[in-house]
Amino acid sequence: MDNTINSGERQRKISHVTYVGSAVNVALVVFKFIAGVAGRSTAMVADAVHSMSDLLTDIIVIVFVRISEKPQDATHDYGHGKYETLATLLIGTTLLLVGFGIASGSIKGIISILHGNALPRPGLIALIGAFVSIVSKELLFRYTIRYGKMLNSEAVIANAWHHRSDAFSSVATAVGIGGAIILGDNWTILDPLAGLFICVFIIKTAYGLIKPALDELLEKSLPAEVEDEIAKIACGVEGVSNIHDMKTRKIGDYYSIEFSICMDGDIKLRYAHAVISEIEKRLRDRYGDHTYILIHEEPTTV
Repeated sequence: MDNTINSGERQRKISHVTYVGSAVNVALVVFKFIAGVAGRSTAMVADAVHSMSDLLTDIIVIVFVRISEKPQDATHDYGHGKYETLATLLIGTTLLLVGFGIASGSIKGIISILHGNALPRPGLIALIGAFVSIVSKELLFRYTIRYGKMLNSEAVIANAWHHRSDAFSSVATAVGIGGAIILGDNWTILDPLAGLFICVFIIKTAYGLIKPALDELLEKSLPAEVEDEIAKIACGVEGVSNIHDMKTRKIGDYYSIEFSICMDGDIKLRYAHAVISEIEKRLRDRYGDHTYILIHEEPTTV
């Protein structure tokens, strides 16, 4: 994240991106329901329901990001950053449930067709609805993911991938509807088959969101390469002979870093304080002003 963006500006940008996504989702949900009913397409109606899940995640992002930006207080010494992580977990879980829901519906449709039941051939408006959804959601994904990375917001990035999952769902819908219109009733099985194929990618995306969010909530340490870099920065300050007992974790978009440094036991307290202040400055220059740092000094000689 660009350190020149303060918390208030970051929150406003996240809210703006999410409101744009919500507006697009509302329009798509209404259009898909109309196209599904008018075009006699159960697949398009299901796609509309999928888009409704995006509206729920938009609400989650807006609410939880506002909470996560709150500063530390008497009951949250480390701030509220993990509320945004919780939002990411909820979005990922919603995405996972949607993926399994699509898979279940696709399997039931395949079984029904194999037992000799025929699905009604959809109308052209349903196919148009699918293509409008694909284009709209892909553009929305690109817009949202760009801002999510710029603002270093896991929740916004997670929401962007939810937009793309909706585009994937619409691809499956377009293949099924297009196949039924062009090839006839004997090919209506293409719809549930395509849906089953796409849901694999949706579930994979959901897993990619849920795992890191769970790791953070369960206090997993930062990656080994980050901890090695932290040690290198600390040991690069004059007066530090070694560091040990490092403890790290992620709190929302910020790092929490704790470790002990070994210094000459005969130095003055003022000098030791200056060394620690320099380490903190270098770490915050590297990882951001909001990095939580706790350093304990120990003498190399007694």
